[in-house]
Amino acid sequence: MRSLSSFYVSLWLLCTAVILKAVESAKGKYAHMLFNELFEDYSNALRPVEDTDKVLNVTLQITLSQIKDMDERNQILSAYLWIRQSWYDAYLRWDKDKYDGLDSIRIPSNLVWRPDIVLYNKADDDFSEPVNTNVVLRYDGKITWDAPAITKSSCVVDVSYFPFDSQQCNLTFGSWTYNGNQVDLINSLDSGDLSDFIEDVEWEIHGMPAVKNVITYGCCSEPYPDVTFTLILKRKSSFYIFNLLLPCILISFLAPLGFYLPADSGEKVSLGVTVLLALTVFQLMVAEIMPPSENVPLIGKYYIATMTMITASTALTIIIMNLHHCGSEAKPVPQWAKVVILDYMSKIFFVYDVGENCTSPKREKEEECRLEGDDGSPRRHKEVRSPLSTRNDDCDLKEKLSGNWNKSYGVHGENVNCCSCYKMLIKNIEYIANCVRDHKANRAKGIEWKKVAKVMDRFFMWIFFIMVFFMSVLIIGKAA
Repeated sequence: MRSLSSFYVSLWLLCTAVILKAVESAKGKYAHMLFNELFEDYSNALRPVEDTDKVLNVTLQITLSQIKDMDERNQILSAYLWIRQSWYDAYLRWDKDKYDGLDSIRIPSNLVWRPDIVLYNKADDDFSEPVNTNVVLRYDGKITWDAPAITKSSCVVDVSYFPFDSQQCNLTFGSWTYNGNQVDLINSLDSGDLSDFIEDVEWEIHGMPAVKNVITYGCCSEPYPDVTFTLILKRKSSFYIFNLLLPCILISFLAPLGFYLPADSGEKVSLGVTVLLALTVFQLMVAEIMPPSENVPLIGKYYIATMTMITASTALTIIIMNLHHCGSEAKPVPQWAKVVILDYMSKIFFVYDVGENCTSPKREKEEECRLEGDDGSPRRHKEVRSPLSTRNDDCDLKEKLSGNWNKSYGVHGENVNCCSCYKMLIKNIEYIANCVRDHKANRAKGIEWKKVAKVMDRFFMWIFFIMVFFMSVLIIGKAA
């Protein structure tokens, strides 16, 4: 029983396959017959209308598949498109009932008339023919032609807000030789088809609206219709933020730290020059990818402002270093500078005297301990007598020395007159004291100038920190 049922099933499948093959053979036979009859007297050189005054409508649909490249420097957009064109051919119709219900055939596109729809703003040197893909021909004369194309179109690139910019690139399609009274373009959709778009790593697609335009050129009085697809692109800025903007911000924050570097280190000017060279390298990288236009990119403006700030900081560093190295030959610090800089600004910016730091109170305490004795009582300093007081005792000293000499050796000699010797010694001591006093005054003058330089360093450090912060906030705010 089971073998009988399986036999009937096999027989039914065999019959079905034979019938389908026969139907296909019949349709293939009718397709050849139809093809020979349609193209027996057909010419693809003329517009397929029965009345030459009648307008032939061509429906255009663009599907964006991929953005291959956006060359900002040369302002060229490369895109991979699927172009669908459909129109009605008055000479390619048939009655499908006469051909066993055959309602459509697929034939090479070069056999039928095709509209000369081209990309007006094409920026490619290759003016080759469209891809000769097959067209779908229906029994009512409707022809649908789907052809892939890699287009290179000119695009006006505005880099004012690079790398946070948005671009609008136009793709304008129209007939090259037929005017609007002969071939009219119709939008299939209100926008380009983005359903099959492959996501790009650099650009986001925010739309592709389509607009039909009818333009009358100066050469001709007839209207020429075209369809313009506007591709709205938004740049993904993460790559440029981490590779161009963030390093620049970090480097710019190093510039104010040059004021915090000690003047005696000898590296203050070197730090500013190094930072300036680093920003110059980043500026050249941006200039290589940007078009040579009058619109300076936002990141370029930030680089220029930062480089100007670093140049100013380096110049100020040189001036402050000159103040720091003012010696005994320099003039004293002006009174207004003492009041404004040494008295007020030094307290605002927490600047100690040269040689002082946050551990100064401890040093003062240790100095006080040194002045105390072992029992905790203060040590008594030896009384220092002035040179004027010693003059009155010169003769007494002479007598004591003479008495001690005679007593020690038992010799009664003549009194030695040494008052003149002691006067010369006192004069030399006074000269040495004056030199020491002048040296201390000159040293105090140099210390004051060093403190002025240190206060100015702290002042400009905070000024430039605030400038860098506000510049960074400003560029981020403009980007937002």
